Formats: sequence, structure tokens, C-alpha cells
Amino acid sequence: MDVLALIDKMDDLVHNARAVPLTDQVRIDREAIYDLLDQMRSTIPEEIKQARWIVKERQEMLAEAKREADRIVGEARDRAERQASEQEVVKLAERRASDLLDDARSREREVRLGAEDYADEVLGTLEVNLEKFINAVRRGRERLQGKSGDADSPFVPDDAEPVRD
Repeated sequence: MDVLALIDKMDDLVHNARAVPLTDQVRIDREAIYDLLDQMRSTIPEEIKQARWIVKERQEMLAEAKREADRIVGEARDRAERQASEQEVVKLAERRASDLLDDARSREREVRLGAEDYADEVLGTLEVNLEKFINAVRRGRERLQGKSGDADSPFVPDDAEPVRD
């Protein structure tokens, strides 16, 4: 029998007890009260054991739930850190790639401008030399036609610059 049922019995015993005339007191069967108290003493320890076991089980379940929650939160935090780290690596790689592209474009422009300057210089030298050769060819033709009395070679001008590659 559980303690609450025994308490109900004791309440019935007091409630149904005979009143002492002209007082607020009642007459209760002493043996019945002692019997109920003995039953309570024997029942309470078992219920306390059960309650303690239930509390212990509840605490273990809560501790297990907390450990599991901590593990899940830890995993989520680790995953978030990895993803943030991976995203940071991607951003860093994209910035590095962008910098490399900018660098390559800048170097390409410098090389192209340098090549254009070099080509212009070579073409300028070639133009000067071609003008000298054309002038030499004209003088040579004029000599052949008898217009000039120069004895110099008509085909190679003395002041021609060498053509660079």
C-alpha cells in the first residue's frame, strides 16, 4: 500500500472518531493509529527508494541529453568553423587569382608597349636606311644616265645604320 492511501485511512480514522463531549477533542483508537504509522514507516522507505531511483534516472537522462547536446553543438561549431575557413580560403584564392590576373594584364601591357616601342624603333631605323638606299639607288641611276660625276659606289651608302633584329 502506498503512503497516500495510508494517510487517507488515518484521515478517515480521525474524521470518524467519536467526539469528547463539551470539547474539541476526539477519541481515536490508539492501536489503529499505531498500526497505520507502522505501515507508513515500512512503506515510506520503499517509496523514497523509488523516488530516489526516479530522480537518479532523470538526472542521468538529463546528463546524457546534455552530453549529446554539447556534442552536437560542438560538431556544429566545428563544421561552421571549417566552412568559414573553407570560405575564407576560397575568398583568399579568388583575391590571389584576381591579383595575379591584374599583374598579368599589367605585365602584358608593359611587354606589348615595350614590343611596340622596339618595333617602332626598328622600323624607324629601317625607314632611315631604306631612304638612304633609295637615295643611293637614285644617285646610281643618275650616274648611269650621266648626270652626276661622282665616283663613289652607288649601291651602299656610307652612313647607313645596321638593321637590328
